[in-house]
Amino acid sequence: FALRLADATITLLSTAGLYLDGVQPSFDLDRERAEPTWGDPSHRVLPRDHGPLGMAHLHVNPADVLADNEVALPLRALDRLAADGVVGASSVDHVSVMGYQGDLGPWRDETAPAIVELCRSQGTDGVVLAPV
Repeated sequence: FALRLADATITLLSTAGLYLDGVQPSFDLDRERAEPTWGDPSHRVLPRDHGPLGMAHLHVNPADVLADNEVALPLRALDRLAADGVVGASSVDHVSVMGYQGDLGPWRDETAPAIVELCRSQGTDGVVLAPV
């Protein structure tokens, strides 16, 4: 069956290396500095109603993203689409990863399956990639 977008629950996937500041660990920038072709393959779950965010990404200047998280995690835009009936709803949790990945093995074998499981568990019908 084909689900209409107006009935779909949407999860955002940001590549900005966002994390809940003071709650979740940062992405591993020390290792990336030591191994420039390595990117932290882990992910962070970000509740729709999150507190302050931190950003860990060596390939992107965090100033604009930290000044307005909407740049990398457009939750207000998604909420407006839901309020206007364009999409059904914003999921309870969203996800952030580091966009730079040298070795896709861990991402393919661990990160992607964990994100898929999160999406399935919360009834996500579609994912919108928010690249930075």
